[in-house]
Amino acid sequence: MSTRHFLTLLDLSPQELRDIIARACELKNMLANRVSHPLLKDRVLAMVFEKSSTRTRVSFEAGMNQMGGSAIFLSPDDTQLGRGEPVEDTARVLSRMVDAIMVRTFAHEKIERMADYSSVPVINALTDDYHPCQLLADMQTYYEHRGDIQGRTVVWIGDGNNMCNSYINAARLLDFELVIACPEGYDPMSDLVAANKSRVKIVRTPQEAMTGASLVVTDVWASMGQEDERVRRMKDFAGYEVTLELMAKANDDALFMHCLPAHRGEEVRADVIDAPDSVVWEEAENRLHAQKALLEFLIH
Repeated sequence: MSTRHFLTLLDLSPQELRDIIARACELKNMLANRVSHPLLKDRVLAMVFEKSSTRTRVSFEAGMNQMGGSAIFLSPDDTQLGRGEPVEDTARVLSRMVDAIMVRTFAHEKIERMADYSSVPVINALTDDYHPCQLLADMQTYYEHRGDIQGRTVVWIGDGNNMCNSYINAARLLDFELVIACPEGYDPMSDLVAANKSRVKIVRTPQEAMTGASLVVTDVWASMGQEDERVRRMKDFAGYEVTLELMAKANDDALFMHCLPAHRGEEVRADVIDAPDSVVWEEAENRLHAQKALLEFLIH
């Protein structure tokens, strides 16, 4: 049986994605009720970080511990990758010692090469192109609060970045409509948009996008690695801040999400994050539960 990797959401079938979401809810309840679940006893996860993170490290490391396994944190200073060892060689070596490899890096092509040469599952914990683990948590959170997202309208406001690209894949798998409000020059990947044109629409103002929205999502305007573009981006994204007035244009039961960390007063107002229809804290917590379900699915 060939090794299953998780580089984008499209590595799962629609049913597998729904099953992982359902299992994440079960694991969440087990943890809340202190039900022991050593499902990955003696299994080891290597966590390769070339981009720093709070939620990604804690959720994967805590998740492996809760399931009876362990995780090894590897920064660029901790591996020969940081000293020029080829990705292919690192993949060959690590996969002989651990049961799965989680990678958080810049170029998506790098994680693809890692998967090509790894004999164990490789998990994308973020690249410049995709952030599929976050979408597992987002879709779990929506399911818990509002049920099936099929047929709903999701609005993405801001940069057509890795999160936006992953929302396009989620729309394809879970059959919802995605309206993307972004300035010209900040569109998501054109091939993804073209492949999903029946369910993805791009508009140029947030106000145009909000009609019928059941979920409103945003992200920072300048991601890691884009710090030198910050001044230009602040200007280009003026008018794309999520406010209470903007949220009022969505459905009455619309939820607000943000993958965090948020820059309050830039892409979102503080009173939106703290509003009753904001689920950002549950969304962050669900990284833990969704990734536990993913790890269980991948590590047999």
